[in-house]
Amino acid sequence: MSAPVQTRTDLVWNRELEFTAQLSKTSIVLDSAGIAGPSPVETLAASLAGCMAIDLVHILSRGRHDVRTLRASLVANRASTEPRRILSATLHFDIEGGVPADAVTRAVELSRSKYCSVWHSMREDIDLQVTFDLVP
Repeated sequence: MSAPVQTRTDLVWNRELEFTAQLSKTSIVLDSAGIAGPSPVETLAASLAGCMAIDLVHILSRGRHDVRTLRASLVANRASTEPRRILSATLHFDIEGGVPADAVTRAVELSRSKYCSVWHSMREDIDLQVTFDLVP
């Protein structure tokens, strides 16, 4: 069995509820208010839409389908009380090109069942370990 692949993110508190997240090759500002940058939940929603959109383009292109344009729109419904987690989401794709409906259906199913790591990370079988250090 191969070793797990790691993803690292380092956060630095800027002010109020705003942080800069340093990723492997870039950085992003996360802002609870969604002003200086996206909120963490907006980032999660964009990550899910982006992951599945990337999968669709990859799968359809490998199937030699003429994808000229792909747009994705995700609307998520959140709980009204804390934690205000995502309860449901609708993800809609607009695809331009000579792509048959059955190829898109298959690509969506492959993304959802096998390839989209974000979708699979949102499931309840994640082993989450939390540690911390206190600096006086």
